[in-house]
Amino acid sequence: MTEDATNQAGPQVTSQIDGSIGWITFDHEARRNAMTIDMWRAVPDLCAALDADPAVRVVVLRGAGETAFVAGADISQFNEERGPGKSDGYASATAGATDAIAAIGKPVIAMVHGFCIGGGLAIALSADIRYCADDARFGLPPARLGIGYAADGLGVLIDLVGPSTAKEMVYTADLVDADAALRTGLANRVLPKAELETFVRAQAATMSARAPLSQRAAKLATADHLRAEPDRNRAEVSAAIRACMESDDYAEGVKAFMEKRTANFQGR
Repeated sequence: MTEDATNQAGPQVTSQIDGSIGWITFDHEARRNAMTIDMWRAVPDLCAALDADPAVRVVVLRGAGETAFVAGADISQFNEERGPGKSDGYASATAGATDAIAAIGKPVIAMVHGFCIGGGLAIALSADIRYCADDARFGLPPARLGIGYAADGLGVLIDLVGPSTAKEMVYTADLVDADAALRTGLANRVLPKAELETFVRAQAATMSARAPLSQRAAKLATADHLRAEPDRNRAEVSAAIRACMESDDYAEGVKAFMEKRTANFQGR
């Protein structure tokens, strides 16, 4: 496993590569992995590096320790970084991080345990898939703090769970447990906490063995489908599908199927 860290001590975001899996870890255990402004700003470069590395087939997001995935933004910085006249800069940093996660062209899994609140939920929603421990707790606290939640972020939640459930989460600011998250579609799977990482690693390994170009095309097509009609880019999706059909991986997939063996996809 190789590692890159934004800092060597204190709140940080780190990336590690373990075989075909790239890991991004949010590490601020003293505050339940709450995101500082520097942590938000560190995310895009880490995402870009993992996306550009051909050895990495799947990216997994996780929180350090046993208590939380990410328990929101670090409120201790709000007066300094998010007060009157400063909210646009803070919003730009958070949007830059979540946009960078969503822009990764490979499967992205959020491995959620414990608290996943506010900015942490925004991070998890930026992933393609959310596998959760049975102790996971999701929430949106803006109504407890007098904050307006970003329209784009709320839109992602609405697309996933529907407007009524999204509004209930915002209006009450109450926590949603893992079972409720599974029922509403917020979570893809719920596992006993002790089994979560093993399951995620197995799923990531399965995804890593599949055709990367096919996954990329599906990711582009899904994102395009969720856009409003005027913003859709069907040409980009069609080009990605065409690239699959013209790829060495397509030839390898067909050959492997005929020879009754596992395909060895190279992403080209």
